[in-house]
Amino acid sequence: MHKFGTIALIGPPNAGKSTLMNHYLGQKVAIVSPRPQTTRNRISGILTTDDAQIVFLDTPGIHQVRGRMNRFLLESAWSALAGADGVVVLVDAALYAAKPAKLEKDLRPLVKPVAESGRPVIVALNKIDRVKDKPAMLPVLAALGELWPGAELMPVSAMRGKGTDELLARILAFLPEGAPMFPEDQISTAPVRFMAAEIIREKLFYQLKQELPYSTAVEIEAWDEQSRPGMAVINAVIYTAQKNHKGMIIGKQGATLKKIGSEARVEIAELLDCKVHLELWVKVRDNWTEDPGFLRAMGLGE
Repeated sequence: MHKFGTIALIGPPNAGKSTLMNHYLGQKVAIVSPRPQTTRNRISGILTTDDAQIVFLDTPGIHQVRGRMNRFLLESAWSALAGADGVVVLVDAALYAAKPAKLEKDLRPLVKPVAESGRPVIVALNKIDRVKDKPAMLPVLAALGELWPGAELMPVSAMRGKGTDELLARILAFLPEGAPMFPEDQISTAPVRFMAAEIIREKLFYQLKQELPYSTAVEIEAWDEQSRPGMAVINAVIYTAQKNHKGMIIGKQGATLKKIGSEARVEIAELLDCKVHLELWVKVRDNWTEDPGFLRAMGLGE
């Protein structure tokens, strides 16, 4: 008996959805950073085993809606439920053990859409390795049990791999019988151009401070693997919403942009398994986060 199905990973920002998916795939498909709301697009990761193929849908974090872009992200997360065979709700166990009052506010918006989807649900309490005071987990478990009565509550650490095998076994139970839909060596449905742009955006998150990364977007303008055999020549544009941010992205004598490009080039070369020549440009596009046409052109929203 072979199984095939789709599992939606949903939860608040920074709960570890991308980390969990990357852990199962054994390599990075979705970008990660210490900051919340890093994921913008719904990204699929494909895990193939001897007797099953699972398509994980990593979704933007569910949070209070502000602005057009955030509404687009919310739509993307909810639409993932429609085509899923099961749902894994990821929550930051360490955060709610320390601040239990935040749990209701953060998770209540998820309850109705998940229930209305009619899909089976597992609630995964992530980052348990960071919980030093184990009794502090008791009110968290009680609150989650009230929000999702009957759902299985599973403690995991996506970063450390603790409890992830047990979680995967329960996920497999959700899947219907079916033949694999993708080649066994394919790990994502995302095109390589998109993944390269995401790598660049990840480096922006690590290099830039405070809210600046949230006002940036990355577009691949040119991609040439023909002119120079064994090398991909890539031109990418970093868009920023404000003129004063352009200089901050470039940095003194171009140092910040150079570091972003250098770190991104290494990872893109690993992704493509060839040498990469990467050129980055920074352009100002006023108020792009409120421009629906531009947002859709960047792959945001449905």
